[in-house]
Amino acid sequence: MSGAVRGLIVTSDDFGADLAVNEAVEMAHSQGVLTAASLMVAAPAAADAVARAHRLPTLRVGLHLTLTEAQSALPPDRLDRLVGPDGRFSKNMAAAGAVMFFSPRARRQLADEITAQFEAFQATGLTLDHVNAHKHFHLHPTIAGLMIRIGARFGLRAVRVPNEPAATLRRVEPSPTRTSDRLFAAMAAWTRRRFAAAGIATPDQVFGLRWSGAMTPPRLEGLIAALPPGLSEIYLHPATADLFPGAASGYRYRDELAALVDPGVKAAATRSDLRRGGFGDFL
Repeated sequence: MSGAVRGLIVTSDDFGADLAVNEAVEMAHSQGVLTAASLMVAAPAAADAVARAHRLPTLRVGLHLTLTEAQSALPPDRLDRLVGPDGRFSKNMAAAGAVMFFSPRARRQLADEITAQFEAFQATGLTLDHVNAHKHFHLHPTIAGLMIRIGARFGLRAVRVPNEPAATLRRVEPSPTRTSDRLFAAMAAWTRRRFAAAGIATPDQVFGLRWSGAMTPPRLEGLIAALPPGLSEIYLHPATADLFPGAASGYRYRDELAALVDPGVKAAATRSDLRRGGFGDFL
């Protein structure tokens, strides 16, 4: 985007994880500032999420690839290098990532699983707005490469790559920059260049990493007020309950839903230089 125009995508991750998440997505889109959601196609409440998405034609829906802490789309006997007998991916992303990188068998199985998740999304009949991965596992070079190659067959045009400007965060809430932030930013910059080389769009900046699970109304309103020029994505994890199967410990899901429907946040999102939508609305 050019000039001082600001584009904003407000996304809910984990769509389909639970009815509490799906209810929050529908509420936040119908009554608040949510414009997009990322669907977990193999999650327990995925079918309900798809039905709600079809009732919400202005909600932009993308694929939330789940390759850690989640159920696989393929049966476990086809993914013996990636999942346990219960079909669930490991929580240990470092160990899993090493296997994906060094094992040819694991890479073949990973390609099959990513393909299966793209196919499951295609079967919903929804338009693919974007793709990202649970826990940002698509920053792993093997996963990123497979997303590019496989996604081309399914119309992949946009991917979230976390790029959270510290200066903007400090305008909202003063806090020191952590060493982990710099390392993550370097990895994200490399991944962003890789997607750009493949002709896949990424936002100019993404917010939600520092305050993941704690995007309160003041923080969300402050971010919208302080948005830099260009296209920004703010991602959250809203739900109508703080406890449900698979909920992350310490996440303030109800507070994040409250932020999305907060009057002050809604007022901030009506600023004259701001356009809102999903990725497809800006491509």
